[in-house]
Parts: sequence; C-alpha cells; structure tokens
Amino acid sequence: MTQSATSLPANATLCFYGAGSMAEAILRGLVEKNVSSPRQIRVMNRSNADRLRELERTYGVVPAIDPADRERALSEADVIVLGMKPKDAAAALVSLKPKLRGEQILVSVIAGLSIGTIEALLGRPHPIVRTMPNTSSTIGLGAAGISFSESLSPEGRSLGVALFDAIGMTTVVEERLLDTVTAVSGSGPAYIYYMMEAMIDAGAAQGLTPEAARDLAVQTVLGAAEMVRRTGEAPAELRRKVTSPNGTTQAAIETLERLGFASAVRQAMDRCAKRAGEIGRAIADEALSQDGLPQK
Repeated sequence: MTQSATSLPANATLCFYGAGSMAEAILRGLVEKNVSSPRQIRVMNRSNADRLRELERTYGVVPAIDPADRERALSEADVIVLGMKPKDAAAALVSLKPKLRGEQILVSVIAGLSIGTIEALLGRPHPIVRTMPNTSSTIGLGAAGISFSESLSPEGRSLGVALFDAIGMTTVVEERLLDTVTAVSGSGPAYIYYMMEAMIDAGAAQGLTPEAARDLAVQTVLGAAEMVRRTGEAPAELRRKVTSPNGTTQAAIETLERLGFASAVRQAMDRCAKRAGEIGRAIADEALSQDGLPQK
C-alpha cells in the first residue's frame, strides 16, 4: 500500500543524528518542498563540525556542534532521525536511552537495524519508524519501504510517511518484507545501471560512439520508466505492444529468454533479500553483544 502525506505538524522539530548523504537527502527534500522549516531541523554528528556548517550554509538548518547544543537538540526534538553508521548505532542508542521521552519518535535509516534490536537496546517499546530508502532519494526520486513499531501512533505513522514522501515515494510494508524491499528498490538502481552498462557496451561494440550509446541508453531507460508511470499499464503489456511478430524486438526478447534473463533477475533478487537478512542478524548480534544483552 502506498500512502502519501505532504506536511509535518507546524511545530514539529527534528534532529538528525548523523549527517551523511541520506540525512542530507531527507533534509533537503523537507526544506525544498516546504515540508518543514529549516530552523526546526537540527543536525549533529560525532565530530565533523565542518560538515554541519556546510549543511547550515546550504539549507539553513541548525547545526548542533557543542555538547550542550547536541544535548538540547536531542532533548527538544519531536523526531530523531538515526543516520549514523551501523557500527556506531548500538553505542548511540544506549547513550540515548536515559534521555528519550516516551513520545519522541525515532526514525531509523540504518540498514539492517531492526525495530526489535532498537527496542532491545533501549530496554523498552518505543515509537519507531524503520525505513529502507534508495540512493535515488538524493535527487528526490527515491523509493522507500517503511515499517512501524506497535507503539507508534497513527499521527506518528503519517509523519513518518511525510518524511520520505519528501524525497520520492513511500510504501508501507510489514517489517519482515523490508528485505524484499531491499531486493526490489534498495538495490534495484544497481540492476538498472548494470543493464545500462551492458547496453552501452553493446552499442559501442556495434559502432556507436560511447557517448552516443550512453545518451541513447539513458533516454531509453528514462522513457520506459515514465511510460509505465504515466500509462499505469503493466510492463508486460507495454513490452507486448512494442514486440512485433518476427521483428527486431522479438528476436532480442527471445534471446534474453533463451539465456535465462528473467530467472537470473529472480535469483539475484532472492540472493539480495537473503543477504539483507544475514546482514540484519549480524548487526543485531553485534549490537546486542556490545551492550551486554543476550543475543536473539
């Protein structure tokens, strides 16, 4: 199910705990789409003050550089976006544990870090949004799967959706399906890039300049995606419409079928989802063992 929201509560304050590329993608979307005022967004990280000042100059957000500023940013925030590296997540959550108010919403964009692991580190249930965005979020065309903890209110769910609608589109799924979201959209851009690589190489091998092959491949992928979006038709139906009997497209499709193209994609996505689960379990085991909690 895809949900849509366009704004946050007028007085909602956010603190980005971690200031990497995904944090920047989200806050840029919030500011550029007027979803939130930049003065209601605070950003903090472990030690890179120059990065925080860069975000302030670019987007007008408020850097929390000094320890007192960081404490204030965390304590006053309605929403804390967890964007630190996975290896730093356990320590960060343990340090947050005594400071969090019960109504503060945690939004995790940390790959593999489950709601259960977060709550185990906090030692209690908590309002949590967990999401799996992709790299296209950095240009406002992201696709994010999103899940919620049981204690998150309907208003909190709408707020979580609004955050990620600001950088693309959002689909609400059961948390167990986030590994599948990783296989479809999280890693999906790389599959398309790989296909484009092959198309460009083949075009160049047949005599096109690399530049011409690239331009044609890019526009073809862009146009195909837009056709699916605008028409609402299934990709299979659009493919049939451009595949004339005994024509050039049919010859190409039959070759792909003979070489097992669809099966290869399916197997690749199965392996991707399985690997996402493996990484998630490894993160949970490491995080909980670091905190001295029993591993699940």
